[in-house]
Amino acid sequence: MFFTNRMWNVPEARGISRLSKLSLRSRDCDKNNQVLDYGNNTMGILDKSISSLEMKLVAARAERESLSGKFNISKEAKKRKYFMVIGINTAFSSRKRRDSVRSTWMPQGEKLKKLEEEKGIVVRFVIGHSVLSRGILEKAIEAEEKEHGDFLRLEHTEGYMALSAKTKTFFATAVSLWDAEFYIKVDDDVHVNLGTLKKTLSEHRNKPRVYVGCMKSGPVLARKDVKYHEPEHWKFGEVGNRYFRHATGQFYAISKDLATYILINQDLLHKYANEDVSLGSWFIGLDVEHVNDKRLCCSTSSPRGCELKAVMGNVCAASFDWQCSGICLSAERMADVHERCGEPENVLWTSNS
Repeated sequence: MFFTNRMWNVPEARGISRLSKLSLRSRDCDKNNQVLDYGNNTMGILDKSISSLEMKLVAARAERESLSGKFNISKEAKKRKYFMVIGINTAFSSRKRRDSVRSTWMPQGEKLKKLEEEKGIVVRFVIGHSVLSRGILEKAIEAEEKEHGDFLRLEHTEGYMALSAKTKTFFATAVSLWDAEFYIKVDDDVHVNLGTLKKTLSEHRNKPRVYVGCMKSGPVLARKDVKYHEPEHWKFGEVGNRYFRHATGQFYAISKDLATYILINQDLLHKYANEDVSLGSWFIGLDVEHVNDKRLCCSTSSPRGCELKAVMGNVCAASFDWQCSGICLSAERMADVHERCGEPENVLWTSNS
């Protein structure tokens, strides 16, 4: 037998090997190209999203500047930081209600100006326009504005079924005009203690996205012949279902970030029949803290309502009657409610929060 130390190499199949290598390299290139294409597509989508957001922010700033000029907001006022902006929702027919508010919890004249400059609290009656641009209703509001100077006129046509649109327009307009920590909507038949309200909201001033009010979850009303009928009831599931949790419409407050969100996205936000439901729906998919505070919905007629709380030193921030969705006969009763449930005047002017 013959042995040798020589190693015999298997001849390389040159053609097959070369083709295999080319094929492998080709597949590697395809994979790399796919990764690059995916990366490029992702970057493209991100670029478009960022560009879209930038355009919305530019549009929001432009709208803010436009509104500032339209409403004659001074440069000093635009630079000033406010604590809260309160919009009192009102209607053309509610002159007596407005006067009852002016004579009780809403400062007038120089005190209203002092409230803004020293306490950072802006209070305005909020109203849009009538169908007839130069009708008697418009002229009456213009005369009232000249007398009191306490209106915020919205680019909005008034109507009960248009409250969701009015709410959206109010927040978008308010955040454009005043740089505040909180923006509040309250009805003109609700009693408010401004000093107590400021103290109450101060507990939440470090929360960027906060939604404060008396939270409820009422039934979705499918019947057409009832008050608060919801035409889009089918969106909320089967008959008999209840709405998601949201703040009752008599009073609610939102932080600046949420008001800005409404401003930027106002064209996309859906309006349901009820404005409080609409507002709650706009925040459903957001990282928002819901605060249920019963000091914002005290009763004016219950034995354990705002009067008893005031006597015990636990003054309510906002009060009304649930059965009337506001203070019953508020034009006649607001003064009485203010006397029984109102905070001492020095609470507002001596508060440092």
